[in-house]
Amino acid sequence: MATVFSSRAGLCMSSVFRRAVKHKRFYGMCVSGKMSVNGVNLHYQRTGEGNHTVLLLPGALGSAQTDFAPQLEKVDKQRFTLVAFDPRGYGCSRPPDRDFPPDFFHRDAKDAVDLMQALGFRRFSLLGWSDGGITALIAAASNPALVQKMVIWGSNAYVSQEDVKIYQSIRDVSLWSERMRRPMEEMYGAQYFRETWERWVDGISQFTHNPQGNICREMLPLISCDTLIVHGAKDPMVPSFHPEYLQQNIRGSRLHVMPEGKHNLHLRYSSEFNTLVQEFLTQPSPHSTL
Repeated sequence: MATVFSSRAGLCMSSVFRRAVKHKRFYGMCVSGKMSVNGVNLHYQRTGEGNHTVLLLPGALGSAQTDFAPQLEKVDKQRFTLVAFDPRGYGCSRPPDRDFPPDFFHRDAKDAVDLMQALGFRRFSLLGWSDGGITALIAAASNPALVQKMVIWGSNAYVSQEDVKIYQSIRDVSLWSERMRRPMEEMYGAQYFRETWERWVDGISQFTHNPQGNICREMLPLISCDTLIVHGAKDPMVPSFHPEYLQQNIRGSRLHVMPEGKHNLHLRYSSEFNTLVQEFLTQPSPHSTL
């Protein structure tokens, strides 16, 4: 059974309710709760009443609140039911504090799928950003009967030395702009954010110890759902060879490049992104039925 608003979640969600004055219609339709999954109370937000259910998977240290507001607010509620969750140790899914064992992406994928099953959704599509896209790749490969379609952006199936240099360049959050740092510090507090981000950099970099920097290369041929890969041509975090590799190794996948898009293209160009995604999700699929 979902337990709504633990003490930590109540504090976490207070900022959402402060925004309710501005987004009264959206938040009036959005239900938040917690569900016990794999020994952790996972926080989620749910909105819409459409027949096509979509799970939104956030990026590193991300949450429904920080990563998907334009999607939760603007995607067609008549056609889609949206569920956005906070992975364990992120957002309002605390405790526990976040850690990064070698299998943390597989753990997140199992949590995500098990949450949807616990909420009663038999089949659903996936929207995964950055780390959430990696989680979506693993979830789709591991659960072909459950996943209808998938959209990923800012994601990779392996870690190269070039990637590690990028990660190390943003390790020190004190060097971030205030605009980029503020939402995370409001969510976590400055110390937890700083320490967890440093752990993330170490956690993602550990994959370079695997052959070819592998995260989930071997799982890509197992993905059978229709897949849309979106890439921002100006993404400073994800070199273009990553989406190209995904497109080459996911059977029947499609790559769409947004010329002005950066890593947060779904936030900066939310109208264009939402239209693209909704059209893709509603197109007839040769691989699955809605």
